[in-house]
Amino acid sequence: MTPFPGSGLAKGLAVTLRTMTKKTVTEQYPDTQPDLPPRTRGVIGLFEENCTVCMLCARECPDWCIYIDSHKETVPATAPGGRERSRNVLDRFAIDFSLCMYCGICIEVCPFDALFWSPEFEYAETDIHELTHERDKLREWMWTVPAPPALDPGAEEPKEIAAARKTAEKLAATQAAAAAAATEAAEAARAAEVTEAAESTGGAQTAPEPTDPGHIESDSPTDPPEGQS
Repeated sequence: MTPFPGSGLAKGLAVTLRTMTKKTVTEQYPDTQPDLPPRTRGVIGLFEENCTVCMLCARECPDWCIYIDSHKETVPATAPGGRERSRNVLDRFAIDFSLCMYCGICIEVCPFDALFWSPEFEYAETDIHELTHERDKLREWMWTVPAPPALDPGAEEPKEIAAARKTAEKLAATQAAAAAAATEAAEAARAAEVTEAAESTGGAQTAPEPTDPGHIESDSPTDPPEGQS
């Protein structure tokens, strides 16, 4: 069936009329902040303590917008006879957001969870050169990263949490055993002190003085003296 002339226009006008009858919702930005989804890709936050300067994010970035500088430091041995080791120390971590295409590859390839998505989006600049943000600014954005969603009730416990929980339980058991041993030792020492005090008190008691055999009183009646009946 061929459509009659003007059917498309009628359908368009019908959509327009339905939209006009709906209640309009306008967010009064910037007076009212928008309610963004939890996984909004705003900016990239840096958790500097987790960064090991492995350079994976910079190598995998398709836009080459991540700049990292570092140097090596020698860490002395922690035990006698041990060897010194070297570690990378982060000097600069910058992201040029004028080049970034927000693909998230750098966050996915980071093996130490040092990069996170932040829903922060108010970082516009009047100069394109100021869109290169250094690690101090990236660290500030780190505190705007939302908490991860809760796991499903039937989900398996993450291995990191399981390992941490086992370590905590082992440490608690060791501390409890040490406390019990200390309590038993204190009770044994207290019992030994009581026993020693009792023995010293018993030995210090004086024995009764011996009596003169000639003055021993007898329970039996005595003979009357001579001349008395």
